[in-house]
Amino acid sequence: MKKQKILSLLFLITAAFTACDNDDNKDTAKVSEPTIKNVEIGTANNKRALIGRDFHFNADVIAGDKISDVQLKILPKKGETYTKDWKLELSWSVYKGAKNTNVHKHFTIPAEAPEGKYDFFFIVLDENGTKLEIKEEVTLTDPANMPVDPLIGRDMLSRNEDLIYYMGTWVEAELIFKKNDKLTAHAQVSQIMGDGILYSVLIKKSLNYYPESIDNLDLKKVIVVSKVTHTGLPAASKISTLQKINEVWGGESIVVGADKDANGDPTTADKAWQSGQYNWVVLYKNTTYNMSVYKSMPITIAY
Repeated sequence: MKKQKILSLLFLITAAFTACDNDDNKDTAKVSEPTIKNVEIGTANNKRALIGRDFHFNADVIAGDKISDVQLKILPKKGETYTKDWKLELSWSVYKGAKNTNVHKHFTIPAEAPEGKYDFFFIVLDENGTKLEIKEEVTLTDPANMPVDPLIGRDMLSRNEDLIYYMGTWVEAELIFKKNDKLTAHAQVSQIMGDGILYSVLIKKSLNYYPESIDNLDLKKVIVVSKVTHTGLPAASKISTLQKINEVWGGESIVVGADKDANGDPTTADKAWQSGQYNWVVLYKNTTYNMSVYKSMPITIAY
């Protein structure tokens, strides 16, 4: 009898420890935290913002369970001094309830923001109670104080030498390029110096591919119309505090249906000519100062 009581007691103790152990494992395994990849803070991930201008942010988020809230904050950095008190806090409830999502946002840095270095926070709150937070440093600068301030302008399109688009205005109503038409896509980038590269490309809208910097340019998905580089471009005389007259032009032509693009790559697979909507995209990066700009406009190809 005594032996039976001892065995029963050992069984109860073992069961209790096993239950506790299972509970511990359950506690550690029951929740997953959100994860993030492909983060871009500023154009081409340069972690820089120009006051009064558009700011770019991108991230692919996978929730542990489901997203509860997505927040972005630009806050004063400890140890830095500023000309005034300022901070920026944004929240996007549109992502609530999503499991996987791409957070791609553009917003304007307010004109009243003071220059300086700031703490940048991106926060994802999960419905399961967990939280993801990344912290980086961003620099806010007045464009007037930048050594370069690239500007894409004087853009124009012509078909078989006939001008159909110039500087934001469609010259004629029919915006269709047909097979064997000569398409000339002309763009200018100004207010630059040092080294840089300018691309002019065509991209099918059906690819759902919208590069905003040369760093993200996939040459397998674009038909290159022109590529221009510059090196050692000296500082230009200033017309005003905001304008420098240095400029580079990219104005090559391509025949709709050409076997190869201006980069010498075959127009096959994703680059194959097709009827449909395209975007003409101009991208420029100043590699000396890590500044990027882009511009996009729609055209139609009837192949």
